[in-house]
Amino acid sequence: MQTTTRTTDRGQLALIRHEGIVPGPYLDVKNIWTFGIGHTAEAGPPDPATMPRGTPADAQAGIREAFRLFRSDLAAYEAEVRRAVKVPLAPHEFDALVSFHYNTGGIAKAALTRHVNAGDRQAAADAFLNWRRPASIIPRRESERDLFRYGRYPSGSIPVWSVDRNGRVDFSRPIRRLTEAEALAFMRPKPAPPAPLAPKQPEPPASWLAWLAAVFANLTRRA
Repeated sequence: MQTTTRTTDRGQLALIRHEGIVPGPYLDVKNIWTFGIGHTAEAGPPDPATMPRGTPADAQAGIREAFRLFRSDLAAYEAEVRRAVKVPLAPHEFDALVSFHYNTGGIAKAALTRHVNAGDRQAAADAFLNWRRPASIIPRRESERDLFRYGRYPSGSIPVWSVDRNGRVDFSRPIRRLTEAEALAFMRPKPAPPAPLAPKQPEPPASWLAWLAAVFANLTRRA
């Protein structure tokens, strides 16, 4: 079995679809201030409650910041899944567990993790639905279960939603839809170009005294 300890590109895209992209602070279903792609204060700074409210005038910059925080948060959640799971995982299994943990923070205590470590993949897949509150999260749990069990990834464009200054997201119509290629490009920002090299300064000419000394030494060797 091919194994992995990093979320695949398709796994990242699936997770981003589940979380959605909101380039401003918003209140999630539990009234927790959240930003970007599911970033909360629990994951580390910045605290979305302290960020400027509303959709930024430069939505592109807000999307870039959302992906920057997502890359950092994802690495931390991947590390926690690696610590909790003691057996090799197929790439789609690892992707499903990271998505589950990113949303619940429960990988260390979940029954599904115990089943995975015991080698019972069927019981592990069924146990995804132990985490089914609020009811609106059930489609995500079912998707993660099917990804874990069958390697079935969701597809399609990824919506970007607007948010008002009170933290309410407008889900009536996205302000933008990212293609998979665009989302992956945000995940892999181009490195900054190297600073230009300073022009090479010409070596200062040798002094007349040094030149005469060299000539004298050369004549002495010939004598």
